[in-house]
Amino acid sequence: MTEFDPAPESDETQRRWQTGTDTFGRVYDVILGITSPTAYTEIAELADCSPNAAKKHLDRLVEMGIVRVDRDSRPPTYERNEGYLEWQDASRIATELSVEEIIDRVESLESRRTEYEAQFGTTDPTDISVFDRGDHETIHERMTAVSEWQGVIRDIRLYELARQISQNDGHLIPA
Repeated sequence: MTEFDPAPESDETQRRWQTGTDTFGRVYDVILGITSPTAYTEIAELADCSPNAAKKHLDRLVEMGIVRVDRDSRPPTYERNEGYLEWQDASRIATELSVEEIIDRVESLESRRTEYEAQFGTTDPTDISVFDRGDHETIHERMTAVSEWQGVIRDIRLYELARQISQNDGHLIPA
């Protein structure tokens, strides 16, 4: 081995999953980590399980609303349900903060959104072309600002959802 060869991986480094993580847990972790529709066979490989086991657990996650499936593709592809993840985040916020704290946070976020709208002269961050002005530093600054603006918009959605959940005793609509 030369000094440029990578060090051989130990058994400890090769383990991708904690001891005791069952197949369902591994499939769940994989599906939450992917960002595009993925064949169940590939998910099985990532989760270190058989394709049949992955498909069984993915179908269970579909029933739970955590995952979406495209059965028309061959093989069927699965992707995480972003709406479920947003609901989960909003529920956490509703549990951790009071309605007043949530309202204060929304007001602060709306103020930041207004600042971005004024800075860029539009209400939609997707209207912005970050590459049409200046040098590398300016492009980087614009990319960062647009990304943060999109995060502010997402956070407003989450905190508004959290307010609804909090004001309706854990439900989206009044009982």
